[in-house]
Order: sequence, then structure tokens, then C-alpha cells
Amino acid sequence: MRRRREGWRGRSRAVLAGLAALLAVVAPVGRATTATAADAPPPYHFAADAERIEGATQSIDAEPLTPGTYYRSTIRDNGKLYYGLRLDEASGAAGAYVSATAVPKPGTTVGYSDGIKVSLQDPDGHRCFSGDAGVARFGPTKSPRPLTAWASRRTGPGAYTCKEAGTYAVLVERTSGPGSSLDDWELELQYVSEPALAKTASTVAPQVWDSASPQAVEGLARTRQGGTGFSGARSLEQGVWTDGIRAGQTLFYRVPVDWGQQLDATAELGPASGDGYLGNALVLSLHNPVRALVDDATTGYDGSKKQTALEPLPPVAYENRFAVDDQVGGMRFAGWYYLVVHLAAETSEKFGDGPIELTLRVRVRGTAGEPPAYSGAAVPRDVFEVTARDRHAAASGSAATGGDGGDGGSSGGNTAMKAVAVSGIGTGCVLVLGLAMWTVVARRRAGAKAEAEAPEGAVPVTGAGAARTYGRARAR
Repeated sequence: MRRRREGWRGRSRAVLAGLAALLAVVAPVGRATTATAADAPPPYHFAADAERIEGATQSIDAEPLTPGTYYRSTIRDNGKLYYGLRLDEASGAAGAYVSATAVPKPGTTVGYSDGIKVSLQDPDGHRCFSGDAGVARFGPTKSPRPLTAWASRRTGPGAYTCKEAGTYAVLVERTSGPGSSLDDWELELQYVSEPALAKTASTVAPQVWDSASPQAVEGLARTRQGGTGFSGARSLEQGVWTDGIRAGQTLFYRVPVDWGQQLDATAELGPASGDGYLGNALVLSLHNPVRALVDDATTGYDGSKKQTALEPLPPVAYENRFAVDDQVGGMRFAGWYYLVVHLAAETSEKFGDGPIELTLRVRVRGTAGEPPAYSGAAVPRDVFEVTARDRHAAASGSAATGGDGGDGGSSGGNTAMKAVAVSGIGTGCVLVLGLAMWTVVARRRAGAKAEAEAPEGAVPVTGAGAARTYGRARAR
């Protein structure tokens, strides 16, 4: 008899212990006070099919890049690396666009002027002037994050340098100031080839377009988790989108913008507990289909709701490339435009590790127009088009397909969504365990009562039918 009671007690203690352990795991999600490995921002996810390439220290030794291919490389502190490009004569030839995304390790120290520079040199070593910005810096945020710079060779009418055929060199330079970390930076390189036009077009950028700031997009917010790299950027269509972002984290989204259409976007940080003020806490950047920076905007943060917005941008047009303004020049082709959002690492010191609610408001204005009369196909194919598949991806929220091995746009990045999921699952498990505990106690009481009423010599039966068996024994 004692052995049976000990068994019930043992099982009761085991259930209680399991319940206590689960309650400890599913503690209420709140403002983090201590950073852990799980709280650290996820790393940048490189394209899964990126080829490893070593940059040369001299242009003559540079390994050539192939259009439509992703590459990974590494650059040292204040390093200079060369990569090769084989280009045809500029007259009637395709345009060349090369971008380099530098990825410092999380937690490294970077300064205001630290960053990367990308330039193109002709076979004689002369720098190609394209009118495009080829420098990216961390700026006043001074927070380590992926930085992207680009260079291009302008072709056709209006091109005055780098017109001959030959082997060109892409020079990637890293600049670091005193006090910055000396760790190597990873690089992701992309080379995109744009076909020439079949016929001569205007070489003057549009002078008139709607530059008024539109009303912010309103409506029911939908949840969509950002990716952690260009290749895993989560697709968005026009609307209001929510996510969660941690201090030091960078999230990537992409929006299809067709010829003749305008893109407007704002980013908003929700409230958080804490004290103090941090200038330039949130950075919103826009990159075009060749990953070139078009515009960026920042805002400070004091724990209350804050918002920043991109400047009004012109409709996408081929002729925009001839504009003096880099923002206008960046809107030169249709395709996927990337919204990149970064929350400064220093935010955690005043407002915890988060996550903090992030709201994106995206608007695409205008009707899709006719594409320019290209004489061939771009490499990679469809990079300067918006296809029916692209629109479907924006509606469904799929990740970019050049991909990072199933990042799916989340890649461990959206802790807010995970916290909600874990707490919901945990709550369900607590209820189930509570029911199980109630059943154990009820059965134990029923068994004890039947045991006390049983006639002397009756044999106890274990299991759910014990009380009924004692009853039948009494009837006999």
C-alpha cells in the first residue's frame, strides 16, 4: 500500500517539476536587461551560391568577375583590393555596374568616416568618371552594419572616359580611422550588365515630376519579417508593415517598382521603456536593383514613437542617369528596390536589447509604363523588369531568390515574432500540464477514498479502473 502511495507522490512531484520548469522558460517577454548569445543580431546572410574570390593587391593580377554572379571576399584594415572586368568598346555596348557590400563583425568599433569606396579603372589605370557616388560610410550613427558602395561605366552618348575595350579593374578600398577595430571585413560583390539601347534616346534627365511629399499610407498593418541580406530580402507591396528590430540589427526588404512609377517609404520606431536620447538611432536606406544607394534618412530616439522618411524621388526613367543629383540618378531602371533598416547598437544602452516595434509604410505611385528599347538582355536576366512573378512575390511576401539558403527573410532576425510564438506555445503547454496535474490529483484522491473503503483482503487494481474494482468487490 505504501509503495503505491509513493508511486503517486513521485508522479505528482515529476509533473509539478515539469510545470515549474516550463513556467521558468516561458517567463513574460519584456525589456531585456542582460544580452545573451541568442539576443545578438543575426549575421549578414550572403548569397548561397556566392563564389569565393581573392582580391589582388595589383590590378594586373586581378581575377575577372562574371556578370550575374555573386562573389565573397575579405578585406583588411585600410586594405585595397582589385578585381577584373572584361568590357567591350563603350559605343553601343552594355553598361557595367559593380557593387561591394562590406560586412564588419557585430560588436566591432567603427568611426564616423570609416567605410568603403568602389571605383573603376581603365586598362591604363585611369579612374572612370561616371558621376555616381562610390563611397559608403557609417556616418554619425557609428554603428557596425552592412555598407554598400558601387561603381559603373557609363555608355552611349555623354560618355567621355573609359570608352575603349579591354580589361578594366574594380578597386575596393577600406578606410578606417584611429580607434577603429582592425578585424577583417567580409565582402559580397555583384556585377550586373545592362544592355545598350537599340536606338538613340534622350541624354537629358526629366526636369519636371511630382516632388510633393505624399500622405503617409494608412490602413491595417500586416506583419512581415525582414531578411538579413540583399539575397534574403523580404518582398513587400504597397501597404503598412510591422516587424521587430533589435539594437545593432539590419533588416532587408524589397519592393518592385516599374518604369514610370514612384516609390515612397517611411520607417517608424515604436515606444520602449528606458531613459535618455540617442541621435541617429534609426537609419532607413534605399538601394536600386544594382544595390546602388539612392537615398537614406535617419532619426533620433528617446523611447517615444519616432519616424523618418525618404526624400520624394522621381518616377523610374532611363534618362534619370544623366541627372547631377545622385538621388535622381539612382532611379534609372525598373526592378526590385531594397529598403534597408538599421537600429544603432548603442540603443541597447538606453532602451534595452529590444526588440522594438518597427513599422514600414510603403507606397508605389503611378501606372507602369513602357520599358526602354534595349537591344539585348540584362545579366542577370529580368533584373531591370517587374514581372508577374515579382508582383506575386510582393503580395505573398516571399524572399529574394538569389538566396541565402532559406533565410526566408527571417533568418533568426525577428525575435519579436519568435517571442510571441514561444509565449503562445508555452501558454498552451502550461494549460495542458495544468489539466494533467488536476487529473493526477483527482485520481489520487479517488484511489485513496476507494482504498479506505475497501474490505479487508481486497486486492487493489492499478490504473484508471481502481475505484470501480473496489466497488465490485463490495457488491460480492
